[in-house]
Amino acid sequence: MGKVGVSGEKRTGGIMRVLVVEDDIKIAQFIQKGLKSSGFAVDHAPTGNQGLERALQDPYDVMIVDIMLPEMDGISLIKKIRQERKNTPVIILSARDRVDDRVKGLQAGADDYLTKPFAFSELLARIQALIRRAGNVTDPVMLAYADLSIDILKRQVKRDDQLIEVQPLEFSLLEYLLRNRERVVSKTMIMEHVWNYNFDPMTNVVEARICRLRDKIDKGFEPKLIHTVRGAGYVLKV
Repeated sequence: MGKVGVSGEKRTGGIMRVLVVEDDIKIAQFIQKGLKSSGFAVDHAPTGNQGLERALQDPYDVMIVDIMLPEMDGISLIKKIRQERKNTPVIILSARDRVDDRVKGLQAGADDYLTKPFAFSELLARIQALIRRAGNVTDPVMLAYADLSIDILKRQVKRDDQLIEVQPLEFSLLEYLLRNRERVVSKTMIMEHVWNYNFDPMTNVVEARICRLRDKIDKGFEPKLIHTVRGAGYVLKV
């Protein structure tokens, strides 16, 4: 049960994907760490050309683009993806704070402009605002099944109207199961879409996280929702 991402292309996971095009490694790592801890899947491109290649190849929910990039500057990158009819929301990051610079960025096709230095909380709020704006058309803010519900933007989980505390990765895993409710998803699919890297058959990280999530979502509630399908994977169903 794929969903349509905000770029208008089919995607197969529930987790939100962000592309960071930034040549400053410290800033890129700062953004990646913060977004991953908030439940996003993040790809990084250190040059304009690499950013363009990724943007045209894969669907993203948001792009974060620096202006001063090697090989191709951020303004040119944004113009090119817009020429290719890519509607992915774009936030410009730049040390330039003049009005003229902001105007050029927005005229090139950016949706928002944030100057450096910046607080991560503000960047996250702007990302969520762009996703919410696009989500009004393509993606629900709330997901629900039986007496379980999650708020995508607030990152809240409730069962039988009781608030349940979950970690960011647990939220992403639950969101993925909920978007694929009543459909078996394999360990490989979960690793690719929730952890965002290739499946290692020797790891038990999926089983461990499913076990912890089950303790929070199913323990003390009926009916049980998270089920193991031996030899196939997991399914969320009544």
